[in-house]
Amino acid sequence: MALPQNHRLKHRQEFSAVYRLGLRRSTSHIVLRALRTKPGSAVPIDSAESERKAEPLPPTRIGISVSQKVSKRAVVRNRIKRRLRAGFRQLLPQIPAGWQIVIVVRPEAIWCDYEQFLRELKQLLIEAEVIHGHSRGDLL
Repeated sequence: MALPQNHRLKHRQEFSAVYRLGLRRSTSHIVLRALRTKPGSAVPIDSAESERKAEPLPPTRIGISVSQKVSKRAVVRNRIKRRLRAGFRQLLPQIPAGWQIVIVVRPEAIWCDYEQFLRELKQLLIEAEVIHGHSRGDLL
């Protein structure tokens, strides 16, 4: 099962913005790039009221990058992407709205299994303060 459509980064410009402006955290197998998006402009609730209500944050969107440096074989690269997407599906309810996240896979990741990816993803999300309220002892 894939990530829901509204939770995917798809365009080169979106990836470039996260690379250029986002923060960076890494482990030996994956690199996390995360960018907090701003809500839309404030819109008036009622023309008679001076209060303004901010638009809700957009949903968190995720992109995964696995280059041919990791493996020349598409089967291996796709397996890694499937494992990472499965990990994100499990962690998505804990991630607040308004983030753009890109995961870059390092060549050493071809030896990782699903549990190790999940552990490293959660660790990186906590370090980047995407997931709040967890200490390092709470890791899987």
